[in-house]
Amino acid sequence: MFPLQAAWLYYLENPALVLNGLALFFAVNGSWLWIATQVRSSLGRQRLATLPPSESELSLNRDQRINRLFYSVGAVCLGLATLLSLTSTQL
Repeated sequence: MFPLQAAWLYYLENPALVLNGLALFFAVNGSWLWIATQVRSSLGRQRLATLPPSESELSLNRDQRINRLFYSVGAVCLGLATLLSLTSTQL
């Protein structure tokens, strides 16, 4: 039996393992997105200190919208990871 066929049969016999792997994938991506957004916002605050007040206000509004989007996508990923993990315990 070929290694890929053996792996496929193993995953077919263990669907909870596949769901947990997918949950781990989403959890890592969501947490990375939150951490990267936090680092980006702290670097953005340092950059805003060097800009003139008129430009910093426009840049601040844009950065807040982008950060809100990234935090939302990260929260959706973490929520999906939680749901997948809970679903895998029922299999």
